[in-house]
Amino acid sequence: MRAIAVSAFGREPCLVEVPKPGPEAGEVRVKVEYASLNPLDRQAADGAPGGSHPPVLPFVLGTDFAGRVDMIGSGDNVFRVGDPVFGRVTAPPPGRCGAYSEYVCVPQDSPIALVPRDVPLRIAAALPTAGTAAAQILSDAAVRSGRSLLVIGAAGGVGSFLTQLAAARGTRVVAAVRGDERRRTAALGATAAVDTTTGPEALEAAVRRLYPDGVDALVDLVSTDAASFAAYASLVRDGGVVVTTRGVAAPPGVTRADFRPAPDAALLDELASAVARGELDVPVDMELPLEKAPQALVQNHAGGARGKTVFVI
Repeated sequence: MRAIAVSAFGREPCLVEVPKPGPEAGEVRVKVEYASLNPLDRQAADGAPGGSHPPVLPFVLGTDFAGRVDMIGSGDNVFRVGDPVFGRVTAPPPGRCGAYSEYVCVPQDSPIALVPRDVPLRIAAALPTAGTAAAQILSDAAVRSGRSLLVIGAAGGVGSFLTQLAAARGTRVVAAVRGDERRRTAALGATAAVDTTTGPEALEAAVRRLYPDGVDALVDLVSTDAASFAAYASLVRDGGVVVTTRGVAAPPGVTRADFRPAPDAALLDELASAVARGELDVPVDMELPLEKAPQALVQNHAGGARGKTVFVI
């Protein structure tokens, strides 16, 4: 089958032919129709992931997928052949299966769920990692209705979901974005949007104008260094909450909420149902054929994403 893989860590991903996987006991095999890009996909190609299971080479990339159940392994069955499903590839050993391929095998008790009838598979494929991360971040930040939230990187995949979910709770969202995204972020529910490419002074001025004492919470999806994170955290009121997805240490005066992703099938069901009801929009920025995945990974690494990129398998 066709797949995007690396032959060794540090090599460039490329289109290859690999054997079609067979489902083990408790697994289902899914004929993938769409996969979506996540930054962690590139990170997996750059270095061996930690854990007790040695990786398989060639290492097939990709985490998020949507397609139809093609074969069921032995044991109890949750799904049936032909079921439309979406989910995340999480089972060891790493690299054995990846979403950037024609077929993927996943345990039936892993983050995999049925796609509602009114949700297209291309939309479902863009939901698992970014959608569940946004929901969990919002829970970690514990921002209640009527409170304020500053989101750094609000125009990307996770940021777009986070802005919508927070606004639906009645949270006032200040969206920090690159470029003029005011109309788009307003449609997602943001109270205000600030273009950070004009310099940090513009963001500070906008936040202080709206919230002189600082915002109640910060979610930084972008900063990888302590100085940048501290500059954004200075816009949070004393005793406020900060969340980072990049593992950066928080400065004094604020409470850091650790983000530890733990997606499950129940959360996927909840998010997909919200999409089916029209309560959650899934922002797809680009739709590309599978063979364009290596170039898309390079472009995504450079930053500036506006929504999700999906690959047609």
